[in-house]
Amino acid sequence: MEMSDIQAQASLVLWAAFAVAFVFGVVAQRTHFCTMGAISDVVNMGDWTRLRMWGMAAGVAMLGFYGMAALGWIDPTQTIYSGSRVLWLSALVGGALFGFGMVLASGCGSKTLVRIGAGNLKSLVVFFVMGLAAYATLSGVTAVLRNQTIDQVVLHLDTSSALPLWLAGLWGAPGAALGLAGLVGVALIAWALSSRDFRSSLDNPLAGIGIGATVVALWWVTGVLAFVPEHPETLEAVFLTTDTGVMESLTFTAPMAYALEWLIFYSDASQVLTLGVVTVVGVVLGSLAYALLSRGFHWEGFRGSQDTALHLVGAVCMGVGGVTAMGCTIGQGLSGLSTLSLGSLIAVAGIGLGAVGALRFQMWLLERG
Repeated sequence: MEMSDIQAQASLVLWAAFAVAFVFGVVAQRTHFCTMGAISDVVNMGDWTRLRMWGMAAGVAMLGFYGMAALGWIDPTQTIYSGSRVLWLSALVGGALFGFGMVLASGCGSKTLVRIGAGNLKSLVVFFVMGLAAYATLSGVTAVLRNQTIDQVVLHLDTSSALPLWLAGLWGAPGAALGLAGLVGVALIAWALSSRDFRSSLDNPLAGIGIGATVVALWWVTGVLAFVPEHPETLEAVFLTTDTGVMESLTFTAPMAYALEWLIFYSDASQVLTLGVVTVVGVVLGSLAYALLSRGFHWEGFRGSQDTALHLVGAVCMGVGGVTAMGCTIGQGLSGLSTLSLGSLIAVAGIGLGAVGALRFQMWLLERG
């Protein structure tokens, strides 16, 4: 394979990733898919409909990921979620910080991008602040703090932290991985569909299937389309355009930082488009396209100083927390959970706890003022 072939393949990967993210933006805008909203509905109204959307998406993603692994299309160990080192405290604390922030900022990273596409200027501010905070936590002052404190608490496993792979190794039965993932995935989908209210609107299963399918599609793009067994320059196997050097699926905290970096240093010859950058753009444009077609586009700004302050604090919490936890509600949530990684399970628990805490805090603010 020549370098010209590598460049052409990388371009194809980026266009495919953009298309997947565009579909994500369309589906999320149409169906109002939102993790923060789902948790808020449960806590404030006892309505589980949107959480069932999320559960169905996770189930579809699990079935797709391990289905491709069983077919030999992808190597399930080649993700950041399936390593043998579990930064459990970082996942828990970072997840809680992210969950708290997403409530204050009116939505997680993906919802922020979707709202930008629909004309929400508050979300545009959140994007820049969250991206800056994420960049600082990747390479700046909060990165040093993170590395010297909670990242030092590590659980070392003898095998992969992805539970199906761990069981498959323990039992010496590769089929056990697909079996466990299939059982959990089907259970989540069945739980979602068991509700009559959930089935009453086409948008609900559309969100579950559509969002879950985009996670699976990007796993295929990075694990199959982007995979080069032997790069002509390094003679090593590579996954083209990914930021982590392994397979990736949808995630939005670190990619926001990468998108800002690409914009700021665009003229630098060392700056190249990566999967994370094009997925950020794809979600915004997909949301914009649907908002315009459905006449749902409208400008929205801050209501006052308190609203502004809460969104700014929330954006910082999400940027710092998302990088610390190694993912957001989509990154550790759907992409990470599709691998059934122990770290992802801990991060999602942290996000839920942080979100509930922030909802209680918001209620206190309302009662106080």
